[in-house]
Formats: sequence, C-alpha cells, structure tokens
Amino acid sequence: MNEQELRSLVERMVLELAGQPAGGGKTAPAASTAPAADVDPAGCLEDITETDLRRQYLVEHPKNGDAFRDLKLRTPARLGLGRAGARYKTISMLRMRADHAAAQDSVFSHVDDGFVEKHGFVPVQTLCQNKDEYLTRPDRGRRFDEANQAIIKKTLGQSPKVALVVGDGLSSAAIEANAADCLQAIQAGLKTYGLEAGPVLFVKYCRVGASDHIGELTGAEVVCMLVGERPGLVTAESMSAYLTYKPHIGIPESKRTVVSNIHKGGTTAVEAGAHIAELIHTMLERKASGIDLK
Repeated sequence: MNEQELRSLVERMVLELAGQPAGGGKTAPAASTAPAADVDPAGCLEDITETDLRRQYLVEHPKNGDAFRDLKLRTPARLGLGRAGARYKTISMLRMRADHAAAQDSVFSHVDDGFVEKHGFVPVQTLCQNKDEYLTRPDRGRRFDEANQAIIKKTLGQSPKVALVVGDGLSSAAIEANAADCLQAIQAGLKTYGLEAGPVLFVKYCRVGASDHIGELTGAEVVCMLVGERPGLVTAESMSAYLTYKPHIGIPESKRTVVSNIHKGGTTAVEAGAHIAELIHTMLERKASGIDLK
C-alpha cells in the first residue's frame, strides 16, 4: 500500500467514525485526492481532544437518550460511550490514548523559560537536577541548596506577611494556563485588604513541601504556593493552591488549606484567585490555616 492509498483508507475510517458515509455510501477509490470533511488539505486529521466529552454521546438507539445527554452535561466522566461488540468504539479508545498522552506530556515537559521571564517571576530550583530525579526523589523537590536559599532570602526578605510562590509541580501545562491570571486576581484581592505581596518566586522541580523550606528561610507569615496538579484523563491543566500559616520544615499536612481543580473546566483562575486572597486575609486575622482555620 502506497502513501496515497493509506491516506484514502484513513479518510474513510474517520468518516465512518463520524457517522458519515464515505463517498456517498460507496467505497472511495484508492487514488482519490479529495480531502475528507474532517481532514485538512495538509493531510492532518481533526483533533479529537477538542470534542467536549460532556456533549459526546455514542450510544446507538438509546431508550432515553435525551435524559442521558442531560446527565452527561453535568460531568466530564466517560459515560454513554456505546460499544462495538463487547469492546469500546475506536473513537473512545483513541480519545483515551490522546488524553493519556497529554497527561504524560504535561508531567515530563518544563514550564517555558520565556513564561517565567515574561511575568517577572524570580526563578529558583530545588535540589533536583532533572525530571527523572524529581519524579523518583520527592524529598529533593522540597529543599534548596545554599545558592538558591540565598536567592529566596534576597527576593522575599525577612518576615514578609505574604509570600507568593509558583511551582511547576506535576503539570507544566497547568501553570502556563492558569498561574498568571490567578496571581493577578490574588494580588488585586490582597490590595483591597491593604496587603502588598512582593516579588513572585518560581520554583523548578517543585513539591508542595518546598513552601515549608521557604517559610523557614524567610519567616513568612503566610506562604501561598500555586502548583501544577498530577494530570488525569479529564484535563492536564489543573492547578492547586496550597496556603500555609507560618510554614516550617516538618509542619503537618493538616495545617495546609488547599484550593484545587483550578482550570477552565473547574474553578476558573480568576475566581480562584479572588477566593485565595480572601483566605489569606482570614489566615492573617486568625493566625491559622488548615484544620486550625475551621
């Protein structure tokens, strides 16, 4: 099979998956060069990840399809996939593999240096030297060497009321998609309470516990860290905010307050930022975070 025949075969398969007859119900000739409806002239297939899973319903001849479609609008879970014999349909399998690939890419890629520079973040790095070490040695993602400790102290100063930190975490895509808008909302919200946050740190190879080391180095009253969440099959762009009152090395995880699922399909970055600013103000007033804040 030559390249043209292979392209024609792929075009016919895509049309069948979309529920459209190929060539008006007839088999398209192998040498045809006419592009299919969802194949652009350059030969690229339609991006199946652009389909909203909440609106994709693949069950044939349902008893109550309208009710099920209404249910699906409330969740991005993979419901109503239909089947081909005893198996999932090809389009469902391909979508799962595409979403899984996006999650892997987000974990193994880095936040672009240009993004950090554009937003004026001050870059530091944990003890990890590469992604492999970051994934296999979480403990090294919570500490800094002497050179980076000096940068942190110089950037944040001693005893700041609020220290704002962005960490790449397990999703670079989450940070590039949400961090800038969320920070802008946080800073604007803090100003309404008469609070000014200083420069923003960017931590490469960052675990949440890095905020404890930052707190111990600077004596910050509240450390707010935005960090990429572990990506799943729904989105690779989910970010969390971890807020800790007077963090220090060894502080229990129960002392943290968390705002999670910050992304366009969950809590939007701007909405989360406004809420985070309010939480920071409350923590400073009550001198507590996590379960102590309750």
